[in-house]
Amino acid sequence: MTAGRFVALLVLLIWSYLLLGRGLFWLPRIVKAAPALKASPRIVAVVPARDEAATIGAAVTSLLKQEYAGEFSIVLVDDHSSDGTGRIAHEAAAALGLANRLRVVAAPPLADGWSGKLWAMAAGVRTADEGGAPDAYLFTDADIAHHPRNLSELAARLETGYDLVSLMVKLHCRSLAERFMIPAFVYFFAMLYPFAWASDPRKRLAAAAGGCMLLRRTAFERIGGLESVKGELIDDCALARAVKRGGRIWLGLTHDTVSLREYPDLASIWNMIARTAYAQLNYSVLILIATVLGLGITFLSPIVVLPSGRLATALAIGAWLVMSVTYAPMLRFYGVSIVYAPLLPAVAAVYLAATVASAWRHWRGRGGVWKGRVSWQSRP
Repeated sequence: MTAGRFVALLVLLIWSYLLLGRGLFWLPRIVKAAPALKASPRIVAVVPARDEAATIGAAVTSLLKQEYAGEFSIVLVDDHSSDGTGRIAHEAAAALGLANRLRVVAAPPLADGWSGKLWAMAAGVRTADEGGAPDAYLFTDADIAHHPRNLSELAARLETGYDLVSLMVKLHCRSLAERFMIPAFVYFFAMLYPFAWASDPRKRLAAAAGGCMLLRRTAFERIGGLESVKGELIDDCALARAVKRGGRIWLGLTHDTVSLREYPDLASIWNMIARTAYAQLNYSVLILIATVLGLGITFLSPIVVLPSGRLATALAIGAWLVMSVTYAPMLRFYGVSIVYAPLLPAVAAVYLAATVASAWRHWRGRGGVWKGRVSWQSRP
């Protein structure tokens, strides 16, 4: 067997496994109606915010407009913003006549050993607990617009026996760069962390989406709070792993709760990937090499071996076709034409290059940069 035929056969087998054997990750696990909420636990939303003037008003408004029967309030942690984030949040709450349900606190200086976001979240938890610890914490980002029933539906799922319920919100996908890259971002996440497996108590795999997580307080205390994951850049999945070791978690995908953050060009998406990709690989050179090889073989080799002979070409086209078929549902979820499906190898090449760039930034002491701040892991 020639090298071309071998590689083509190998990648077709890989895609056959991904099609059928990895939790059907490629079928979007879109959230369905939650069961009726029997009780309404006391919930406090903790929102870390750093220079979020463009989105914080809409995010706070969506939280204050929740159709929730229980006691619900918001703690916004202004993480050394320079653009009036805290003031804009106050104005949004005041415009609804609900300023009493929002507390804006300043994040203390970043402590050694903590990532910036988690340090801000910890400050928010301390503030939330001042009036008596709530039954659950809603950890959500400052660029998320929640649909009116979101909190009630999350609480209803928590009530069925979960300790952590999380939603992968719908990301902004309008610009050409977003249509090219964003559906693949969620597709790759689901490939790494199949939602069905993350939600299955029989599987060790755990994952969450940090933009929207409702966490039971008793589980939060059991894992040792945020201090147990304080240095993690991929904080949501680290938190999910900690919770799942002694409890149950659930992860879903939603049309209705959305991210307001825009990515107008390829550079902005590149920086989003490069900021944390190497952290996802546990800062391991060996895992980086394995990832480059894995992405190269899985997504790029079908194109490379196309001219390697009739059989190799047929096998490579088969693999490329399966790849495209698995990508099409995520494109449809985002309202993007399935014409983009055969372009997945090109998208994967960009993600691969950004992952290598992420490692390079880390080695230079510039990994994890977010709005002018370098995470503690990356400081020289």
